[in-house]
Amino acid sequence: MNTPLPQSRVRVQRIAEAAVERARLTVVPRVRARTPRVPFVIMVSALLVAGVVGLLMFNTTMQQNSFTSTDLEKQAGQLAAEREGLQMELDALNAPQRIAQRATELGMVQGPAPAFIDLRQGKVTGGAATPADGADSFSIEPPAVQKPKELSPEPTIEYVDPPARERRNRDTARSSADEQSATGRNETETNRRGDRSNR
Repeated sequence: MNTPLPQSRVRVQRIAEAAVERARLTVVPRVRARTPRVPFVIMVSALLVAGVVGLLMFNTTMQQNSFTSTDLEKQAGQLAAEREGLQMELDALNAPQRIAQRATELGMVQGPAPAFIDLRQGKVTGGAATPADGADSFSIEPPAVQKPKELSPEPTIEYVDPPARERRNRDTARSSADEQSATGRNETETNRRGDRSNR
């Protein structure tokens, strides 16, 4: 009667040990998930190509804009010069002397000097001449401009005797000959140095 108990105990122990072994935690090895490299490389290369193309397009547009601005500045300068010329021509046509000269050419007569009435004294001053006689006429042309002596000095003439001129020519010829001989000496010295270095 006592024999079945130890067998049942042994069975219970075995079952318990098997359950403990099943319940033990084990370290699971890491599974490295490798991402595919091809899409990343394609994306980076596409970004590089897009950046280079964008930079080239930016440079070309900047150069075209600089050329356009240069052309516009040149055109603006030409138009400004043309405007200045037209303004000068208009000023010359609107000058009082030009208008008076044109009126005289058309047959107009210059009016007399004006007359003034002094009410306090009861006298008339000025304006006694008639337009036909031209006694009281005034000049249409402006007065001539006189330059000061500083702007138009008298020329000074210096006489040089022929022997002095010949001496100057000799001196210049000697100086040029000396310069040529000096350059020849320098060339020979450089040639000698080159020959020594080659040896």
